[in-house]
Amino acid sequence: MGYKQITLYSIIAFCFVASIFWVNHNYSFYERPIAKVIEIHLEDTTEVTDMYQNKDHLFTQSLIAELKNGQEQGQRIHLTNQYSSSKAYDQEYHVGDELFISIDTNTKDESKLTGTIEDVKRDKYVLIVAWIFIFTLLFVGKKQGLFSIISLVVNAILLSYALDVYLNTSGIGLLFISSISIILFTVISLLLSNGFNEKTYAAIIATLLGTFISLLITYLVMLFTSEKGLRYEEMQFITSPYRIVFMAGLFVGALGAVMDVAITMSSSIFGLYEKNNNITVKALKASGLEIGKDIMGTMTNILFFAYISGSIPMLILYLKNASPLAFTLSINLSLELARALAGGIGIVLTIPIGLYTTIFFINRKRATK
Repeated sequence: MGYKQITLYSIIAFCFVASIFWVNHNYSFYERPIAKVIEIHLEDTTEVTDMYQNKDHLFTQSLIAELKNGQEQGQRIHLTNQYSSSKAYDQEYHVGDELFISIDTNTKDESKLTGTIEDVKRDKYVLIVAWIFIFTLLFVGKKQGLFSIISLVVNAILLSYALDVYLNTSGIGLLFISSISIILFTVISLLLSNGFNEKTYAAIIATLLGTFISLLITYLVMLFTSEKGLRYEEMQFITSPYRIVFMAGLFVGALGAVMDVAITMSSSIFGLYEKNNNITVKALKASGLEIGKDIMGTMTNILFFAYISGSIPMLILYLKNASPLAFTLSINLSLELARALAGGIGIVLTIPIGLYTTIFFINRKRATK
């Protein structure tokens, strides 16, 4: 193991230990009071049945917790929690859980602090999952895994900045901001993950063409059909034009799948060329189309399941409350299916675009030899 590798692994190990230590002792950085549960007593259990004969059980917990920050740090506070068996909008707490609370100011007994539970402090669990993700990427991808992490962080910062610009600048449209963001996302992600080479350049061009053409087709379909069948009810609480927000979501949502297809096509075809520099263009086209057919079905299904899976809880909720099946599907799945179809169009278009773009770069590479 070289000096650079030892240094890199030492930095990662230090960051891991330091972040774990910090997240377990960062109470003073929060403005809201935090309390750690030290005792729990189950006070009451009640069975309830709604008008549709759905049965549930309600439980009442009495909690004693120790305040970890603020002026009352170290004092004990008494809390009450009610949760159900379904745990749809509540949850059961256990000893050791850390909770965000609000302290009651109008307490008759000043020697006994009481309060209300607002939320759970989950940062330590989120950090552990994040580190598992990072270690997996580094173990499998090595150097490319590190660059993938960097590109992910950079893209997250760019997305946050783009949304901030949109919310604070009335003169710039959301679709324009999304277009610029997608170009930056694509260039940064592919260059960091695959380096500066013809394979990456071909994937960038194919990704951008596939994404923008799929958005154009989706827009034209929505225009000619007057958006019939699309149910925007879940988006009408936002103050921005929900159609524009929906189109921007289509834009960003299709990017990941399209980018994956583009780099797969580019890498595969360049791999064939690098193994046999004398391979004909006809053979490259035939092999590229076979590769495209193999990944087209799986990628389309991945996109479909990724969008639909988020609607499963609402589907169950509607159906358990005796909503008609057709109404339930239309109200919950119309937008998700539209997103999946738009992404599927992008995937299918990217296969021939990626194929011919890659062949163009291969021919140009041959010409320079």
